[in-house]
Amino acid sequence: MSQAMRNPVGAEPVVRASRDTSLSRRRLRTWIRLLRATHRTEQQLREFLRLRYDTTLPRFDVAAALYRSERPMNMSELSLMLLVSNGNTTTVVSRLEKDGLAERRLDPADRRGVLVSLTEAGRAWFAEVAEAHEAEVNALLAGFGHEELDSLRDLLRHMEGASDDPSV
Repeated sequence: MSQAMRNPVGAEPVVRASRDTSLSRRRLRTWIRLLRATHRTEQQLREFLRLRYDTTLPRFDVAAALYRSERPMNMSELSLMLLVSNGNTTTVVSRLEKDGLAERRLDPADRRGVLVSLTEAGRAWFAEVAEAHEAEVNALLAGFGHEELDSLRDLLRHMEGASDDPSV
């Protein structure tokens, strides 16, 4: 069963699942809602990056990891950090390198290894794109105030089993 919540005049009633709905079913519905929200937001960000900067989300993610790194990274580290295959990372790094945004060089500690880092142009490009990306995320989540963001963060942390570090 479900019960209607009061809404402003003329609005459709909000229907909430009652306690009669199984917890398992409610968890499934919540998971689907999380997937929808994530997919919709990610698609909007992909489109933003494509239209405004002629780039992709994977290129942005690789550049972000390299930008944050205090030192050049080997491809395996980068792949692990991004949770993608070495092949995917190599393809993205090759495109960044072709565009003059990243560079590869032999790892002096491992002659078989390659280190990758952003070029100065890559760092400048990423700083510009990251600022615009933050503004776009801010616009996408503009409906959330401090309290809602704190609640959402805490729920997601609980779901992940993460620590209570408020900086995350």
